[in-house]
Amino acid sequence: MTDTIERRACQLAVYIIETGATVRTAAKYFGISKSTVHKDLSQRLPQYNRTLYLQVRKVLDENKAQRHIRGGLATKNKYAKR
Repeated sequence: MTDTIERRACQLAVYIIETGATVRTAAKYFGISKSTVHKDLSQRLPQYNRTLYLQVRKVLDENKAQRHIRGGLATKNKYAKR
């Protein structure tokens, strides 16, 4: 089971690094919850692969810094369709 979790954490990290995906998008793509993605990347991945963790952390921090913009655009689009 540990091998599966380690493999999943690495696959999640690679996917997010390559695509710049958000935690929510990655969760949907892999068919798991956002909580699982977050736990895999923030708690489990540093134990398995520190280098990969540092790379994915940069993408996640960038996504976090931009989320207020994406939220505003989503709201704008929602009301523009009416």
